[in-house]
Amino acid sequence: MTEPFGTRLAAAMRRHGPLCAGIDPHRSLIESWGLTYDVGGLERFALTCVEAFAGRVAAVKPQSAFFEVFGSRGVAVLERVLAELRESGTVTILDAKRGDIGSTMDAYAQAYLAPTAPSPADALTISPFLGYEALRPAIDLAGQSGRGVFVLALTSNLEGPSVQHARRGDESVAGSIVRGAAADNAAARARGHLGHVGLVVGATVGPAVAELGLDLGATAAPVLAPGFGAQGGDVAALERTFGSARGQVLASSSREILAAGPEPHRLIDAVARSADVLTQWAR
Repeated sequence: MTEPFGTRLAAAMRRHGPLCAGIDPHRSLIESWGLTYDVGGLERFALTCVEAFAGRVAAVKPQSAFFEVFGSRGVAVLERVLAELRESGTVTILDAKRGDIGSTMDAYAQAYLAPTAPSPADALTISPFLGYEALRPAIDLAGQSGRGVFVLALTSNLEGPSVQHARRGDESVAGSIVRGAAADNAAARARGHLGHVGLVVGATVGPAVAELGLDLGATAAPVLAPGFGAQGGDVAALERTFGSARGQVLASSSREILAAGPEPHRLIDAVARSADVLTQWAR
């Protein structure tokens, strides 16, 4: 990679709008397209998404689990998806939420972020709930290889707050994650750039960012905001959640866009509509 991840992502967001299109080949979506729920249907679904999204959105986020469910043949389809998006110059974020300790975390980092990985993504989602520093192998390798990570911070599932809002002394768990990202992005922030350590903050977490006293704007972190669209996240929800940090936000939409398929031109239209709305909001 010739440029840092944050720099490349910021350029893609300026060019295409701050939209990340998800590729979530869930059984119900595949079948709603009139496809069979097998490897053949998976491949047709995923490659149609590639055709529609490549070169048209800031980033594309395949959900690894929906490929892994088909075993090695499903993973082979995922690798092809990542390779074709990479060839098109489209930023990829692999949603795999890996998180472990020691040599195991290092192996995950090598599998997804190393130049020698079978089909590396530009960025990987990772889970910090064994401790932020347990993610150090992935954070450091991503920085060294020009790639990025998105660390879960505030998620929109009902169980999330019981962990993420919990406090040790004056600092919440989410706050410690935000602090860690800010420290790892300090050099990029000093240059006025986005860093390589992003944060995942749900588009529908409402006032949680403010209530926990999180200053996302000071982190130089790209913020991946899942839940835009069908999950209830709209521009008003984004504004309530992110406010002045809007310029760092990459909103992710999957089901709403994918429901427009299977015709590629309808997917393209859905992407264009969402990207336009988000661009107007981010200004």
